[in-house]
Amino acid sequence: MTSSVVTHDTARRADAPGAASGTDIMSCPPETGPEDRASLGPISDEELSRLRVVPARHPGRIVLAVLVGLLAAAVLWSFVTNPRWEWGVVAQWFFAESIIRGLLETLKLTVLAGAVGFGLGLVLALMRLSNSSLISSVSWTFSWIFRSTPLLVQLLLWYNLGYLYESITLGIPLTDVTFVDARTSDLMTPMIAAVLGLGLHQAAYAAELIRGGILSVDQGQIEAASALGIPARDRSLRIVLPQAMRAILPTAFNEIIGLVKGTSIVYVLAHAELFFTVQLIYGRTQQVLPMLLVATVWYVVITSLLSIGQYYIERHYSKGAVRTLPPTPLQRLRARLGRRPVTAGAAA
Repeated sequence: MTSSVVTHDTARRADAPGAASGTDIMSCPPETGPEDRASLGPISDEELSRLRVVPARHPGRIVLAVLVGLLAAAVLWSFVTNPRWEWGVVAQWFFAESIIRGLLETLKLTVLAGAVGFGLGLVLALMRLSNSSLISSVSWTFSWIFRSTPLLVQLLLWYNLGYLYESITLGIPLTDVTFVDARTSDLMTPMIAAVLGLGLHQAAYAAELIRGGILSVDQGQIEAASALGIPARDRSLRIVLPQAMRAILPTAFNEIIGLVKGTSIVYVLAHAELFFTVQLIYGRTQQVLPMLLVATVWYVVITSLLSIGQYYIERHYSKGAVRTLPPTPLQRLRARLGRRPVTAGAAA
């Protein structure tokens, strides 16, 4: 409303004798009061046609966009034209049976270690929030130990557990009832050692991020729910969890993506996951860079799919935080495609 009145007053003064050019007039502040501008009445189409709208210019942004575009084009041109990348070899091995088997092992390790890590992390987070000093101390000690030890060291310790304990026996104490009695070296396969190492290491970090998400919920809401007589289970699942998930999800997906890439360290246990399989192949063919590209592209594919899932899950849990959910990329694309015929018709 204010801009229209100012524009009307400016247009009136543009008709006055001795008025300056349009650009100068547009830059002059109005000299009339609110009552005088209101008495001028509505602005006409002829007066509007005399005004010139000058778009804001951002030369620095244009220069930066050109430089970034040139740099991206140079990198892409190098990838395409440099024969030493050996893209033919990459295409040859990308869907090879051995590579797919290694990829499935990587996904299996990620799912199992993620389930162990986040399942145990939830228990540790609740233990850390307990009013019992003993339970809270046990949780803190677990996180302290496993976050202070390198993952590689943990994997090697689990794999060599048979050196410390020759056999593992599980049963009812002080009785002859035994459920498991086996040699540790037979039980601790590379797969089990990898799941334990990755899962317990992940649990220490998951416990802290889940605890932080729970603490981010306003305590007053929990007190209000208790005053209304809402059961503890409903308070946790319907009040605390949806709000805590908004704080937990971004970091949790970062941890999962890191876990996908962290499975590559399992090669020290000679477990045939993706990276170990790639190592075996380029050790035989001496095609190091192309095989590393095969692994890299597969890791990019997995993390991209996880990022898409993260977007939609975060969008689901943001329903209570925003009034209107933003459109998804697919909805934006459909809207743009739907407006093209209208724009073309209007232009015609």
